[in-house]
Order: sequence, then structure tokens, then C-alpha cells
Amino acid sequence: MVRITALRRRPVAAAVLALTLGAGASAPLSALAAGPGYEDEMDLASAGASMVSIAAGRQQAMRVAPAAVTVITAADIAAMAATDLNQALETVPGLHVLYNNQGYTPVYAFRGIATALNPQVLVMINGLSLNNSVTSNRGQVIGDIPLENVERIEVIRGPGSALYGAGAFAGVINIITKSADNLRGTQVGGRVGSWRSRDGWLQYGGELGSLEAEFYLARNVTAGQKGIITQDLQGQLDPLFNTHASHAPGPVDLAQSGVTMGVDLAWQDWRLRANYQFRKQGLGTGIADSLEPAVRGRDSRLNSELNYQKANWAEGWDVGLRLEYTEVLQFQDDSVPQVFPPGAFGGLFPQGVLGDPTYKVRRTGAGGTALYSGLTHHRLLFGLGYEDENLYEVTELKNFMFNPVPGAFPPLLPLPGLIDAGGNPALVYLMPARRSVNYQFVQDEWNFARDWTLTAGLRRDDYSDFGSTTNPRLALVWDAAYNLVIKALHGRAFRAPSFVEEYPGVDPVVSGNPNIKPEKISTSELIFAWQPRADLDTSLTLFRYHERSIIEQVPNAQGGGSAVQNVGDQTGKGLELEARWQVTPSLRLTGNYSLRHSIVSESGMDAGLVPHRHLYSRADWRITPEWQAGLSANYVADRARAPGDKRAPVPDYTGVDLNLRREKLWHDWELRLMVRNLLDRDIREPDLSGGNIPNDLPMPRRNFAVQLQRHF
Repeated sequence: MVRITALRRRPVAAAVLALTLGAGASAPLSALAAGPGYEDEMDLASAGASMVSIAAGRQQAMRVAPAAVTVITAADIAAMAATDLNQALETVPGLHVLYNNQGYTPVYAFRGIATALNPQVLVMINGLSLNNSVTSNRGQVIGDIPLENVERIEVIRGPGSALYGAGAFAGVINIITKSADNLRGTQVGGRVGSWRSRDGWLQYGGELGSLEAEFYLARNVTAGQKGIITQDLQGQLDPLFNTHASHAPGPVDLAQSGVTMGVDLAWQDWRLRANYQFRKQGLGTGIADSLEPAVRGRDSRLNSELNYQKANWAEGWDVGLRLEYTEVLQFQDDSVPQVFPPGAFGGLFPQGVLGDPTYKVRRTGAGGTALYSGLTHHRLLFGLGYEDENLYEVTELKNFMFNPVPGAFPPLLPLPGLIDAGGNPALVYLMPARRSVNYQFVQDEWNFARDWTLTAGLRRDDYSDFGSTTNPRLALVWDAAYNLVIKALHGRAFRAPSFVEEYPGVDPVVSGNPNIKPEKISTSELIFAWQPRADLDTSLTLFRYHERSIIEQVPNAQGGGSAVQNVGDQTGKGLELEARWQVTPSLRLTGNYSLRHSIVSESGMDAGLVPHRHLYSRADWRITPEWQAGLSANYVADRARAPGDKRAPVPDYTGVDLNLRREKLWHDWELRLMVRNLLDRDIREPDLSGGNIPNDLPMPRRNFAVQLQRHF
């Protein structure tokens, strides 16, 4: 009764939902065309949407994949008019995208599991991890991965450590870029929009002699949305010191410029891929949640890999080898950023609290897999590898230190001037560090009876710094009828502590603990995939999980700041309902509904931050063979605060987006018109600091974009 009443108060969401609850892995909108010329594209894209490689480490039908998976194809991305990764992932059932205060970096909250740095989610590009060991997350670059070069996004909702190791805890996201095979030609495009946003890209796929080659180049610039922060942390400190240093009320700083480049070269059984990103961007609400509009953070990342894949290497054997190299640089602008503005802490800092933490980290690795299908009813997958992560440079210019007297106020004291703290363990936020890991895994897919498959896997990771961890998985899949598949899944996963959490240092946020242990989780799932009629697909997933040894910050007994410890457990349960309905040849309705409940075991309180109820729905309409329209509604409700945060719950919202697409406009040019937050709602995502930004993070109001692209 409560849910029905809520929808009546939200007619837009109710109208779109009335006929649909839908799947993220939907057929492309071109399939809806009534006229000639679309059937081949429909068949190819539908086949791509029905296959997945992330669930078992090999390509297989999504219908029987041993995991709760979602696939978003390039055709889905075009239909929803998504322009960055966050917009696409918001359509995945059980996943809501939150944002970190600093830089609005995304937090992919699977099934109620959310922390500010989001280390519990593994994000990969072509199977290569984007997470780094410094903070166990993706840094600032990942926030705006452009989608023009993405062929598909595969998502596991749930644990994946039995195949993918650390970080595959609450979910796994694999971004698969385009290759020469699925590009074939040259594409050029550009987009302009609100807040002086400008994007341009060029990509090519084809043959260069004996090479299959694909190249990609993109450039983006934006002034960023200007939502107002009415009060920041400095505004709360000002009354204590009788100062007026805060810049609030003022706009959040999300100005950004960046470059993305990619290359994919294939020759016979060999493949070389590399991707480079550089971003210069504003720091959102500031380094310490105190507005500072004049500072830009800068990140760069290089990912590269050399692959060898050989089918039928020997009778019954397929083998693969991989070498990888990743380099991540995080550094600030030419000027030293202000942590707090001039006049902070009663005039102790006339030039402001200044800090410039930077790092450089390099990961190298090698691994191999072997798939053996020579046994009747069995398919065996073996893998092993080695990774080395080297935080080889840490620097920090600063003019402050923590007050050495426990509990003293103010927590920060001035230094004689701007000091280079690099290499000084008493002052620098982190010292250089290094870790290596050896891993081995094995998996057996056993078709022990007709229509029954049992997948069992086990992976062991041996870390040089904190020890070993072993994580199993079991998946029983019953292809019960031509239109019904039932899956029962259970798996364990872990999240390795980051360097910041493990190694002692002096940081305004957190100081490491050398005795910290990995977080652990056990998850059980029951999935029903049912196709009651030819034009309607549905799926219901029931889940329950138990987190243990959660890494949290606790007050630092040695003075200001915090330290980390393994404290507390969290349990969660819920459901994810999906459906897709091809109403007519020209109209498709899709969407999903998620219901979850997460509890902190010690207190019995709601874990907070993530919506209890989340509804996404979309209608795609082929108006004519050349024109198509899409209308989507995203309803987010019942978001409690984190335990200990006494503020009122985060307000519910319904965001509505509209897009129009005109194909073959002129000489094969394609035109798209996009309106996001069509109803101009004041949408807020929760402040993850626990109260530094009392009125939460403002999200973009109504905004527009126009895009032109051509493939030739």
C-alpha cells in the first residue's frame, strides 16, 4: 500500500512504469524499425546483448550464465542517449550511483554497500583493473569515461573474487571498448551542451596491412554544473572562531577538461591494447569540504596490455596469456591547493591551510589461463598470475600539522611556512609502498544432468604484505523449461586494504593501520528468468549477504584525524525485478525495480545512503524509420542517513530524461537532442562526510545537449 501511494504522488514515474519493469540488456532500438534496412542490425545487436563473458571467464549465453549479470550494449547506450559511464550504470538493477564530495567522483553502490571511496567495486576496461592499491578505487579520471568508444558494458551484481580477486566484492564492471571488427570505418562526432560543455571524438577501425587496427581520440571541456552549496565545513567552523572565512553559499566546482586516447591492434593470435586518460577538474566541495573555486586536480592514467589467445592450442585446450602495465599519476594544479580558506582556525592560517598531496603508482603483471573441454560434461578453467603494485613516489607540500595533544582544539597547527613533507614520516600523508600478489584459480562447469549445470570455482590470492585469502563460488543452473531458467548462487569475496589504510601516515582524513585485514563478504542469490510470451522477458533476483571485518575510520588517539580498524558487520537482503516488453514493432518498454534493506549488525541500524526502493523505466519509440524518441524516469526513494548522522532522510526524487534521434539526416549524419532532468527537479545525492555539507550535494538541474556524428 505504501509503494502504491508513493507512485500516485509521482505520475511521471507511474505512467512509464504502468506497462514495464525492464532489463538493462535490452535489444537495440533499431530493432523496432518497421521499414527495411534494420533487420540485420537488429539480429547482430540482439545476439550481442544475449551473450556475456564476465560471469564464467568465457563467452556464453546470458540466459544460463552462473551469475546475476547485466549487459549494456552500444545499441542500449545509443537508445538511452547516455554520454558517460555513470548515466549508463544508473540503469542497472540493484545499482545506484552516488557521488563523493571531492570532485563528485562516482560511488557505484551495489545492493546497499556504499562508502566514500567505493573500493568494494572492481571496475575493469577490457578485463584490466582500473582500481589501484593507493586508495583501492579508480581516482578522479574514471568519473567521465566517454561512451562513444564502448562496445558493451558487462556487470556482475554480487561477488566475483573467485575469478577476479580483490575488489570484486559487491560488484564487477567490465567496460569493453570497440575493436576494428565492430567499428569498420571512421566515425567523427561532436556534442555541445549546457554549462559551455563541448565534446569531440574521432575513431577508426579497419585493416592496416596485416593488422586489424582501431584508434580513438576524444576531447572534452565543460564549466560544470553550478549547484549551490549553502553551507560547507568552514561555514560551520566560522562561528567557533568568530571568523567569516567560508566561501559558502557558493557553487560547487565541477569545471573539467580532458583527453582520452585508445589503440587496439590485432595480428593473428596477438592483441595489443592501450588506453590513456588525462583529466583536469574542479574539486567539487573542496579537499576538506570547504569551497575553493580556484584549484584544479589533475589525474592521468595509462592502461596497456599484450594478449595472446589461442583456440585449439592442443586437443581440447584453449590458452591465453596476458602482460599488463598501468601507470597512474595524481597531482594538483601548479598552485598549492587550499584545504581551508584564508583566515581559517581563528587567523592561525592567514594564507589558508595549504596541502598538495600527490602520488605516482605503477602496476605490472602477467597471467595465463587454460580452458580444457576434453572431458565429457566438464569444462575446466585454470588460471594463475602475478602482479606488482609500486607506489614509487609520494610528495606533499603543506603548511600545517596535526595538533600532537590528543583531543586538543584546534586540530590543526601552522608550520613555519610551506614545507616539502615528502619522505618525512612525521608529516607526509603516506610514504612510498609496494606490494605483490600471486594468484591461482580453478573452475569446473559440470553438466551433470540434462538441463543442469553446476559451476564450482576457487581462487587463492597471496599478498606480500597482509597474507593470503581464499574465495570459493558455487552456481547451480537449471534450464527448467524453454522459457524458464532457475539459478542458485553462493560466493565469497574480499576487499584488500589500500596503502592509505594499511601503512601509517599523517593525513587530514585517515591514518593507516599495519595490522588491518581484508574485508570479507558472503552472498547467496536465487534467480528466476522467465519469458511468459515471445515479446516479454522478465527476471527476479533474490539476494542476501553478510559483510565481515569492515574497514572503518575511528578517532585517532594520538591526536587529530582518524585511524582505520576492522570493526563491525553488515547484513543485507533484497530483490531485483527486471522486464522487457516489445509492445509493438515500434515501441519497447524496459525498466527495473530494486528493493533492499541493509543493517549494521552491532547497532541494528540501517546502513544508510543507498535507496531502499529504486525504480528505473524507459520507453523507446520508433516514430518513423529515421526518427526515434526515448523517455526515461529514475525514481529514488527511502534513503536513510548513515548511522550516527542525525539529519533528516535524504529527499526522494524522480528524474526524467528525454532524447530524440534522427538517423541519416544528411550524408549519413546522425543528430541527437538530449534533455536531462526534464522537469527541472532539485535532485540531491547524500553528503558522504556525515554532515560537512549539511544540505547534501546538488545534482544538475535541467540541461540540454545537441550531438552530431557520422560513420563513413
